[in-house]
Amino acid sequence: MTVDSSSGAVPALKVLAADTSTMTGSVALVEGAQVVAEWTLRSQRTHNRRLLAAIDRLLREADWSLEDLDGLAVTAGPGSFTGVRIGLSTMKGLAWAAGKRFLAVPTLDVLAAPLGLASLPICTLLDAKKQELYAAQYQPDGCGDCRREADFQVLSPARLAAQITRPTLFCGDGWLLYREVLRRLLGDRAIEAPAYFHTLRSGVLGILACRRFAAGEKADPSTAVPVYVRSSEAELKHPHLAQA
Repeated sequence: MTVDSSSGAVPALKVLAADTSTMTGSVALVEGAQVVAEWTLRSQRTHNRRLLAAIDRLLREADWSLEDLDGLAVTAGPGSFTGVRIGLSTMKGLAWAAGKRFLAVPTLDVLAAPLGLASLPICTLLDAKKQELYAAQYQPDGCGDCRREADFQVLSPARLAAQITRPTLFCGDGWLLYREVLRRLLGDRAIEAPAYFHTLRSGVLGILACRRFAAGEKADPSTAVPVYVRSSEAELKHPHLAQA
């Protein structure tokens, strides 16, 4: 999987992008490579109490409407099960109702995208609760693209550290949560990205979506599903639900 974050020409499509996969929610309006408006808030309140209000406010402030959009994009997870479901269901519903193109992009891919010009391997981390992390590792090409090197994982900090054999750039709220543990386990193999790379920005998602829409990529809102990586509590307690 290649995560395109290069600085080349981006078609001037109008895209609404949203991320609700963590406690920090983000909504953006993007036109090509330009972020027209972006709203980001870290809160204990659930996203369903503010997502539609944030979308409505940004559209009004930018003097855009749903009809003006060329497409909608949302993070698909991994992350908070509830947050991912809220974001996906909301954006799928809007895309279907407005008849617009739609994309669901893995959360960890979007988190890695701004680091595409890095010279070190990248590891994106999100808090998975239960003393575990959602993790993915990427190899930047130095020109703006990142190649994901393996499937998404959910694992303990110790198991993750056992996989890191060379200096690696870490980012995400999972790194912030387990920073001291990972530094102790990894020593000089752990390189921390600057602070502003730890929060996923929906503006980045919107720019990625512009590129992918222009290349002909899109998803069917009626069939797009979350990227959970591990089973939900309900599925763990009732295994038959995972097979439904």
